[in-house]
Amino acid sequence: MSLQIITTADGSHSLLNTELNETYHSVHGAIRESQYVFIEQGLDFWLSKHPERDVRILEVGFGTGLNTLLSVLYSANKNNHFFYESWEAFPLGADVIERLNYAEQLPAVDYFQKLHSSKWDLKVELTHHFSLLKRKANILTETFNHEHVFDLIYYDAFAPSKQPEIWAYDALKRVTTALTNNGVFVTYCAKGQVKRDLRTLGLHVETLPGPPGKKEMVRAVREH
Repeated sequence: MSLQIITTADGSHSLLNTELNETYHSVHGAIRESQYVFIEQGLDFWLSKHPERDVRILEVGFGTGLNTLLSVLYSANKNNHFFYESWEAFPLGADVIERLNYAEQLPAVDYFQKLHSSKWDLKVELTHHFSLLKRKANILTETFNHEHVFDLIYYDAFAPSKQPEIWAYDALKRVTTALTNNGVFVTYCAKGQVKRDLRTLGLHVETLPGPPGKKEMVRAVREH
């Protein structure tokens, strides 16, 4: 996998996968996109409905760790306990990670180093109320045993045009079956077929305004 570090519109880095000609985050602002899509429209939305509850998050696509980092920072001002499980089929090497500027941009040097130095497939306590389990796993090839159910799913795979199999009905079904009642599925993608499949899977789908540079995004809620 050939990767190039690029600087996005808000000054934060992203990675360009030159084989797919696809970036890990929006060129219009990596931090800005993740903050808006996954934190504001996902995590903050869920906690606004369940302010006293602990939250269990599943991320599909650990990638650069940006979504994880923003979630840890968000949790610092909350009393809830956060359990965060992130799946990644192709983890990045340390040589790439150490060149990313998220820790300096946010700033969050200690958290960034800790989440990336934590071992794969081993639950760790990043803070006294934020647990992380990074899994080397591919939802397409590995049996998806739901050790846990989740209140919130961050679906952050490459775009359907680049990795259509990740967005196919069967993949979405395997993931969304892990959602609790009133659980939330959130993604930057607003493709029509994805929305139709989520509805078929029993979720209430909302098409929301997208982050800068993107017209729409999707939030879906399991209502029964």
